[in-house]
Order: sequence, then structure tokens, then C-alpha cells
Amino acid sequence: MGESKQVLIEKQKKKSKDEKTKAGEVEVFIMGKSYKVPAGLTIMKALEYAGYRFIRGCGCRAGFCGACSTVYRIEDEQKLGFDLACQKVVEDKMYLVQLPFVPASKTEYDIEKILPSDTILLEMYPEIARCVSCNTCTKSCPQDIETMKYIQMAIRGDIARCAELSFDCIQCGLCAMRCPADIKHYHLAQLARRLRGKYIDPKSKNLAKRLKEIDNRKYNDEIEKLIKITKKEIMELYKNRKIEADETESLGGD
Repeated sequence: MGESKQVLIEKQKKKSKDEKTKAGEVEVFIMGKSYKVPAGLTIMKALEYAGYRFIRGCGCRAGFCGACSTVYRIEDEQKLGFDLACQKVVEDKMYLVQLPFVPASKTEYDIEKILPSDTILLEMYPEIARCVSCNTCTKSCPQDIETMKYIQMAIRGDIARCAELSFDCIQCGLCAMRCPADIKHYHLAQLARRLRGKYIDPKSKNLAKRLKEIDNRKYNDEIEKLIKITKKEIMELYKNRKIEADETESLGGD
């Protein structure tokens, strides 16, 4: 049997898209307007190539700050995509929507006055009880975090596990934006990590030592010196800094 007309059309579209990419050019749509940009650019660089300026929401431009959250859809595909503009490479026929801020109210609390009880996360963020386990939050996460799983840990009162599973969260808010139950996943996860760090896990001896040194102003003179030297001198210091041996070297590994 021959291929259906629809299949042939899809194959032709894919062939055309591949040819454009190989030619070094893709078409993207920014707020509905078509732009031709070089293939291989990140979304952020493609936006700038098209003439847009990042006034805010650009973060560090090459890391995991979470400020450049982006929603996109490829033409003729039903699925929405979620990623960071500083990392995701543009694709042909990509429709882009930037989200410089995701509105999600944060519960006010004093970390010195709350305790890590089994119900504290539920008390602070009662909407987690509305979770229907749709897993939309997990699918929206650009960090591939098991978001729904750590929400279930929060409901069960397992603060330590919730903190552990959410450790790589970058606070972009895409999970909260997509949640039908209006859960503020990333705010809750931050609280879990704070509770774990303050009450559940013993404090690092090195951290306690360093905090004491800072309180005693041990590094004040060094900081003042760094403030006054030139950028070139700072770069030279960075280049010649002493780097500790990594774990494999210290253990005698290859």
C-alpha cells in the first residue's frame, strides 16, 4: 500500500525543515512575527539576533538562574515545550513566548519560629493537598526534576526527601504556571530545603568555621583590596589561583 497523503505531506515538511537547518538558517516566530535566524543559536541569542533587547529576565545568560523561562511550540505539534532561553537551541518553525515573571504567591514565615514537623509543609502550603498527580509539573521542569514526587513527599511530611529531590530547582516557576491545582512547587521546595539545612541535617563544620571567620571580619582587608584592583588584575588572580585536588586525585584515582 502507498503512503497516505498526510504522511507524504509530513515527510515533505520534515525534509524542508532539515534542508533549512543544514543551510544554516531556521524560521522562528516571536510574538507571532516570523524571523530567519542562524541555526545553532540559543533562544536568547536568536531573540537578540532578531533585534530584541533583554532589559530584564536574562539572568546570567549561560547557566541555571531560571530567569529566562520560555514556552514554545513547534508548528503542527500539539505538545508545548518548556525550557530556558539561555540553553535551548532554536528549531525551525518554533513559536516562542517569553515569561519574565511567573506570578505565584509565597507564604510568609520566619524560619526561626517554625519547626520541621510532619505537617509544617502542608500548613504553609495547604494547596498541595489538591495535587491530582497529573505530572504536568514534572514535564514542565527544564531541570528534569521529579517535581510531582517531591510534592508527594511534602504531603507525607518527609521534609528531608522533599528537599533532596528538589535540590536542583532553579526557581523558574514553570511548574507552578502549569499546575491545575495552583501549587507553588518551587516556593514549597525552598522551604523544605531551608528546614532541612537548619534543623534536620547537622551543620557542616567547615561552614560553621567560615561563618565565624566572616563574623570576625577576617576577610575584610582582602575584600577591600579586591575592590580597588583592576579587572585585569582580578583576571590574573583568578587564572593563577590555587585549585584543590578533586576527590579522585585525593583518593589516588586515575
